[in-house]
Amino acid sequence: MASTQERSGLLITHGRVFTLGGRNALIPDGAVYIEGDTIVEIGDSAELTARHPDGEQLDARGKVVLPGSICGHTHFYSTFSRGMDIPGAPASNFVEILEKLWWRLDRALLPEDVRYSALVPLVDAIRHGCTTLIDHHASPNAIEGSLDIIAETVKQAGLRASLCYEVTDRNGKDGAQAGIAENVRFIKRTQQEQDPQLGASFGLHAALTLSDETLAACSEAGRALGSGFHIHVAEGTADETESLRLYNMRVVERLNKFGILGPQTLAIHCVHLDTREKVMLAETRTLVTHQPRSNMNNAVGLPDVAGLMQRGITVGLGNDGFSNDMFSEMKAAYMAHKLKNGDPRTMPGDAVMQMAYANNAVVAGRFFPKPVGELSPGAFADIVFLDYDPPTDLNPGNLPWHIIFGLDGANVTHTIASGKVLMRDRQLCTLDEAAIMARARELAPGVWARFLNEV
Repeated sequence: MASTQERSGLLITHGRVFTLGGRNALIPDGAVYIEGDTIVEIGDSAELTARHPDGEQLDARGKVVLPGSICGHTHFYSTFSRGMDIPGAPASNFVEILEKLWWRLDRALLPEDVRYSALVPLVDAIRHGCTTLIDHHASPNAIEGSLDIIAETVKQAGLRASLCYEVTDRNGKDGAQAGIAENVRFIKRTQQEQDPQLGASFGLHAALTLSDETLAACSEAGRALGSGFHIHVAEGTADETESLRLYNMRVVERLNKFGILGPQTLAIHCVHLDTREKVMLAETRTLVTHQPRSNMNNAVGLPDVAGLMQRGITVGLGNDGFSNDMFSEMKAAYMAHKLKNGDPRTMPGDAVMQMAYANNAVVAGRFFPKPVGELSPGAFADIVFLDYDPPTDLNPGNLPWHIIFGLDGANVTHTIASGKVLMRDRQLCTLDEAAIMARARELAPGVWARFLNEV
């Protein structure tokens, strides 16, 4: 039996292997031995080659070897917004951005649009070494079965994703009920199948568009399934002002009242929180993710990431539908907070690394059975090679600053997820990129036409 396992294994050799995780070691001529979807052993190339001589070998040729990146929050459905001409005066605030762009785009999506709006960012994820993604979906005119469509694309790509459907009252009571039903159905599917590539949570848009009745229904359905929630929290000021005006309480307080918070729940953005709300998030052990490129683009401000983390809140890093080059998101986080605070000491590189890897691994751990974001025995075999010849020493202590000032997703040459090679020497192995982009371009005019007809 042992020889059969060795023949079926994959041995990566001759990489500059950074393990990250608790020990954060560099193995200069490192090797990683994989069986199935799991890392079995890490060590020196000569030693592991001697122990596993019969399996497939992949020579990293001195490239930097890192764990696959993790995206703590994204929106695949935003794909067809790229390059779209939005009529009328430009949006002047965040609510207008929602009304003029996103709440019209999601209503324009039909089932095949949903499929290709997922395939395009999955191509992007493979290209940039992002192997685990937490998605938040909306397609009000194609709700039922939409998460199955996305799940099929994730499986086709060979990546790993947690999915949910955005429940909201903005499309009427029937739309809200359909969204609840889609979440319930898909959560039950993932609980039954236990597929290590698929996770699920209960999606909610934001308190801004959720009535007490709908929040109560979601809370009841989610708790019956033992599920956490995935919801935008205090992204713009309107979320707080409307909550105070209509319910005489702030957003986090209202969500807590309905049992939405908790250690399985993802609170996205959390830009406009007061001290009491931060305390509630800490007390309930609710997870938070930060999306700096989106926050800057929407001009909503930036959250108090340092303050949240000081309270013991796990703050991960997402991209909110921007590119799945999480190295770019790390650079944005590093710089944006310095500018906001007028202090170059703000958001040091090691804090950015903690969000992107260790904290995002905690987020992913709510959905998937094995560790990600580190190279260690027992972890998912999610591995990327980066072609990077640094002008100075590269070691575990200064890796964050090499990533911020040197490395990025364009350096990725190989992407491996769950032990399967998805990109080899920058050539995709599981997805036909040219065909996907060509079909997306065929679908885009229809999406844009339906977008323009939305009122």
